[in-house]
Amino acid sequence: MTVFKGRPIIPGNVKGQAVISKKGFNTLASFQKSIIMRAKKAICSDKDNSDLYKKVLTDKVLCIPQTIGSTTGGLVILTIAKMSIGPRAILFSEEIDSLAAAGIILTDVWLNKKIVTVDRLGKDFLEGIKEGSEIEIKEDGTVIID
Repeated sequence: MTVFKGRPIIPGNVKGQAVISKKGFNTLASFQKSIIMRAKKAICSDKDNSDLYKKVLTDKVLCIPQTIGSTTGGLVILTIAKMSIGPRAILFSEEIDSLAAAGIILTDVWLNKKIVTVDRLGKDFLEGIKEGSEIEIKEDGTVIID
C-alpha cells in the first residue's frame, strides 16, 4: 500500500481503477470521438497519447500530470459529465490547470455531478502507480494505492 497526500479540488470519498498517462492529457483529443459518436463509454481517441489510446476512461481514476491542449477543455469535461461517460476521479501529479479546474468545478456547480479531483500529488505519484491499480481517494486529499 502506498499513500500520497494532495490538495482536494472537488473532495469526495471514492474508489476505482487507475488509468495512467505520464504525459499531458489532451482533453479534447481524448474525448472528442466519444462525444461525437454519443458513446455509452468514453474510449481515449488521442493517438498522440500512447499511454491511454483506445483505453476506456469512463468510471476510471484518471492519473495525469495535468491537461494540455485546446481552450475547450473545460467544456469537454462538462459535456462528458452530462453524458455520464466521464472518469470517476481525476488525480493530478502537478497543480491543476485553469481549464480543467473550470470544467470540473462547473460540472459540480451546474450539473451537481462530482468528478472527485485532487492535485499536487507530486512527481513520485505517477511513478508509484501501475495501470489497473485499485485506488481509494479520501475527502481530505489522501490517495491510497493498493
